[in-house]
Amino acid sequence: MVPLSYYLILSVIVFFIGAFSFLTRRNLIMMFLSIEIMLNSVNISLVALSHYMQDIRGHILALFVIALAGGAVAVGLIILVLAYRNRKTIKLEDFNLLREE
Repeated sequence: MVPLSYYLILSVIVFFIGAFSFLTRRNLIMMFLSIEIMLNSVNISLVALSHYMQDIRGHILALFVIALAGGAVAVGLIILVLAYRNRKTIKLEDFNLLREE
């Protein structure tokens, strides 16, 4: 049996990998993937704590997070495709539509 602390340490490591990747990348697709990595780390901790406490609510909440992340990725990719059609790039620096000149 693997102790709970190992799962929580794994979750923290994966979350910080996602946060570091989100802060250092300037490609919008990589930023979306980083957010997904962070959400998956939260799911790891939810399922581990739910299993440790013998409660099903953590598993159900993890399923809702997965469904919510799937919907957010679908909407985000639609926005990225439309932005790419207009600007021909997906770099974050090239999106300055709301900036005054």
